[in-house]
Amino acid sequence: MKQVVHFFIQSTAATMSTGTIWLVSFFPLDQTFLLSSAYAIGGGTAVFFSTKALTHQQFLKQNQLSRKEFAYIKRHLKEADQKIKRLRKALFSIRTISTIKQNIEMYRVVNRIYTITKKEPKRFYLAESFYYSHLDSLVELSEKYAYLASQPAKTSELSQSLTETRRTISQLSESLEQDLHDVLSKDISQLNFELDVAKLTIDKSVKK
Repeated sequence: MKQVVHFFIQSTAATMSTGTIWLVSFFPLDQTFLLSSAYAIGGGTAVFFSTKALTHQQFLKQNQLSRKEFAYIKRHLKEADQKIKRLRKALFSIRTISTIKQNIEMYRVVNRIYTITKKEPKRFYLAESFYYSHLDSLVELSEKYAYLASQPAKTSELSQSLTETRRTISQLSESLEQDLHDVLSKDISQLNFELDVAKLTIDKSVKK
């Protein structure tokens, strides 16, 4: 949402600058139509990219990140986005009734972690185990499980492998929930603080 707002601000500033420069060039400065248009386009482009640089710098400042840190996180988020697409394909290709609910919940948690981190990149450092380990394991196991589960003939060995894989995926699901908790730790602490303040206020009111 912020990206849309930033783009709107950049486009508005560029459009207004383009119009103003053209009018000033064409009328007071008495330039030709083509020259006025060239100046206006050049000025509008410069304003657009200048505004973009300023909003990006403000974004980095709000998230307390350097350009190098943001580039590093952005690269990992881009890789995670591709992995999540693979995960979605694998999870929703498994149509057994016993796994549908868990698969939907796992995907919801994974997508929630990614969405929060994309919105507030600094939280990436609270979810390093998710991005460096848990997501990779979940994608690989889900793809293998989906492939094996799609086989028409189920031997006892294959059925055992599927059961063990599903058990491991369930354990990973618990790790994902902890990852989400870690990402939300700041919000949870803030909520607990506000609850404590509210309780103190209520106690004081009751005693009066």
